[in-house]
Amino acid sequence: MNTTSTSPVTSSLPPLPYARQQIDEADIAAVVAVLRSPLLTQGPKVPEFEACVAQYCGAKHAIAVANGTAALHLAALASGAGLDDLGITSPLTFLASANCIAHTRAAVDFVDVMPETLCLDVAALAKRCDRGKAPKLVVAVDYAGVPAELPRLYELAQRYGFTLIEDAAHALGSSYEYQGETHRCGGCAHAQMATLSFHPVKIITSGEGGMVLTNDDDLARRIRRLACHGVERDHDRMTRNDGPWYHEMHELGFNYRMTDLQAALGLSQMNRLDDWCRRRREIVARYNEAFCGLADIPPWPEHTTPAFHIYVLRLSGAWRGHRRRFFERLTETGIIPQVHYIPVHLQPYYRNHVGHQPGSFPVAEDTYRRCISLPLYSSMSDEDVSRVIEVVHTILSHKP
Repeated sequence: MNTTSTSPVTSSLPPLPYARQQIDEADIAAVVAVLRSPLLTQGPKVPEFEACVAQYCGAKHAIAVANGTAALHLAALASGAGLDDLGITSPLTFLASANCIAHTRAAVDFVDVMPETLCLDVAALAKRCDRGKAPKLVVAVDYAGVPAELPRLYELAQRYGFTLIEDAAHALGSSYEYQGETHRCGGCAHAQMATLSFHPVKIITSGEGGMVLTNDDDLARRIRRLACHGVERDHDRMTRNDGPWYHEMHELGFNYRMTDLQAALGLSQMNRLDDWCRRRREIVARYNEAFCGLADIPPWPEHTTPAFHIYVLRLSGAWRGHRRRFFERLTETGIIPQVHYIPVHLQPYYRNHVGHQPGSFPVAEDTYRRCISLPLYSSMSDEDVSRVIEVVHTILSHKP
């Protein structure tokens, strides 16, 4: 491994982004088949995709929607949260995990993450519930694909009466063991609802798209209604009223529906999900071996099998505090990193509305100052992985 240069040379090789979708001829054929069909929006592919994902995750119901943010919004609304209620989530997440609570008009607050997993700190949440107002809902994020401690969180949900939503946008294909049984993220074994995202940077994509999963019949019915303008079509009433066009709007909903075009792509990609997850774990294992001792490597907790949506390195030693310089040096070589995430409580909106200041959640804030996401996607070749390893070694083996 070359470590003779203090600065990597700008590469003429193709850039390696932190994430990339993988589309093959089967995916293209699946979408083209829908384009040639009479139904582009609400056709047979949407329920097929829903059934496929529900079966894979082990959930009773799956409702496909326009994107992952819509999925979170619908789940938060279905929890019944509203004005005078409280919702809690992780500060180390994408904005939508908190915004979905705010859109219900409930107050938003945060609990710090655990340094070992970067997922919601269960002990801190329990203390928060004990010393103040119990939340109406909690959104637990499977950060980077590492499962949150869902069984422990679910125990708290039952104790304090809040609805637990698993934000599994990073974790389709991840699983965890509990009391001798293996549970897939999104299966709702230890959550009332779970949400998924099929954005192109996720493990599978439908172009855009999301899904809400639940084992609760009433929640599923309400989510499906909210996703379609608040409308229900009661087939029993059709025989007693005007005819098959009859419908009723029971509440103010949204047009959050997924199209058949999106569902066809997602359904095709599901055929390769397990292979892609295995490849991601292979790459993570190589990275972890190569970077151990140079930086803090991502967690791989015991009794979990993460799918690893992103690979988040935390800079340490001489490079602690020099993330910008590391980012720029990587970019110069054609390796395009990303940062996940700016803590949500530091965003101007939440600083103004919630009042948290820097220092409120030290683990999340320290992670932000040191974290950088390296390329991780299933189509990376062994040579691509070696290239990333060599460049990172070259940079980290020298002073900033």
